Amino acid sequence: MKTACLVFISIFPFLLGGQESVPDGAQKLMRYYPSVIAGFSDNHLILSDGTKLLWDDGIKGKTPRQLLETPDVEDMFTQTYSKGALNTSPQKNHDPGRIRNEQLFKKLYGDTRSAVNRELVQITWCPKLVGQKITVTRLHGVAEQLKKVSEELDKHPELKKYLTNIGGTFNWRYINGTKRLSTHSFGTTIDINTAYSDYWQWTCKCTAEDAKVNYKNRIPQAIVDAFEKHGFIWGGKWYHYDTMHFEYRPESL
Repeated sequence: MKTACLVFISIFPFLLGGQESVPDGAQKLMRYYPSVIAGFSDNHLILSDGTKLLWDDGIKGKTPRQLLETPDVEDMFTQTYSKGALNTSPQKNHDPGRIRNEQLFKKLYGDTRSAVNRELVQITWCPKLVGQKITVTRLHGVAEQLKKVSEELDKHPELKKYLTNIGGTFNWRYINGTKRLSTHSFGTTIDINTAYSDYWQWTCKCTAEDAKVNYKNRIPQAIVDAFEKHGFIWGGKWYHYDTMHFEYRPESL
């Protein structure tokens, strides 16, 4: 009942004539992660462990580098992720979902390798076509949603070459060239076959975020659609593209 009360208090002040309304992004986080995010008050997410997480740090006009390296939670929603096929290559520095507040992810999935590891489960990826064992977190429905993706893709033998030799799931590590934790660290992410994938750092042979990169993709839309249907965003929709990469982010969809 404690969580329910917090949610009620956080959502309704605006309706009752109070000064504070709950930002749309905060409402999405409360909807998809209710066991951790209990409410919103005074510019903070209220967490079920009794702590608070700052929503808006008040810094305006952040550069692309600042958005990646020092984002508040609100910054995660500054760029819109669109489902479906891309009509054009992503515009420069349009990386929806790539902006991540690390404190939030640590609260959702664990703040150390061992803490995340305790919540990992093994599933069989595409049992008929591939049959590979992979490890992801059970928290917030990640494993169950990935099973649904697997079940859909398992019906498409024409896609098998993209789905074999999974490139990786859980791996507590930094993103190459940065001190930012990869979402692989939280067990929420899967890289499909790297042999048919493209990555901006491979193209520019660099790690500089301000480098000019030319968009590449060989992943069929049918694979992207299956992942998006079940709450996973695709790194192929980023200017800094990572076409093997799918991560569980239902709040972005």
